[in-house]
Amino acid sequence: QVQLKESGGGLVHPGGSLTLTCVGSARTFDNNHMAWFRQAPGKEREFVAASHWIGNQVYAASVKGRFTISRDNIKMTLYLQMNSLKPEDTAVYYCAADPRPSYSPISDQRESYAWWGQGTQVTVSS
Repeated sequence: QVQLKESGGGLVHPGGSLTLTCVGSARTFDNNHMAWFRQAPGKEREFVAASHWIGNQVYAASVKGRFTISRDNIKMTLYLQMNSLKPEDTAVYYCAADPRPSYSPISDQRESYAWWGQGTQVTVSS
């Protein structure tokens, strides 16, 4: 069974917007911190944004003010609204879930996230 599934990627022009969606399950989503990571060709997978299970948000400096992470706990769905997109935002975007106890601090480290989706491609080009 697929526990996390991303969708919404595509090709956009610089300055454009795109919304990514990640659908989870009770096992992957309930009471878990959730995050978005991305990996560009030839680069390490990097942190983008995270959502604490009670709603607090953390962003990488490179996307702060442009991206917004949100979640719908009833629908078990995570979102990433991306605005003012730049060519350097081009990457495969991954949804991830942190299975540690809910009282654990929110993390920007990929090692904290044990469950991952298969990724969705975002390409920003003129």
